[in-house]
Amino acid sequence: MKVFNLHGYQGSAQNAACTAWQSLGCTVVSPALDYDAEQPAALLDRMEAEIAAQQPDLICGTSLGGFFAAVLAARTGLPVYLVNPCMLPFLHLPRLGFAGPIAPFVPLFGELAALDPDRVRVIVGGSDELIDTHDFTAHFVGQNRVTVIPGGKHSGATLPLAEFFAQAMDN
Repeated sequence: MKVFNLHGYQGSAQNAACTAWQSLGCTVVSPALDYDAEQPAALLDRMEAEIAAQQPDLICGTSLGGFFAAVLAARTGLPVYLVNPCMLPFLHLPRLGFAGPIAPFVPLFGELAALDPDRVRVIVGGSDELIDTHDFTAHFVGQNRVTVIPGGKHSGATLPLAEFFAQAMDN
């Protein structure tokens, strides 16, 4: 299985999700992203072209990468796995020190209306210290598609990702 993995804001391509997928024997395409240097629409166009070239079986995104992964899943129809997704980047990014414009995220947010909830699986930390809008995500995709890990933090390293991915793939 081939996974297209998007890390979070100021994160690393070799993040906890990437490592978890690799531990399951998956091939992982995980580009290094500089969310400060690239406009959101340009980043999505580049990632969409890379998905077309790589032909992954699914998309995975962590935090801000989760927002981009969800938009890409809406565009491509691929299944998507989200780890502590930042589904409201125009709200959260300014809190995290993002100095760029947030207006470009608004029309991209509208694209999420095309996302098929049946193709979405989400894992969140019950004690996420950065993203406080996981209730929105649960209402948006359906509570039955969201797994909350009590005591889990924002870092994917605090979540049982390999177990979650393996179990979600079996369902």
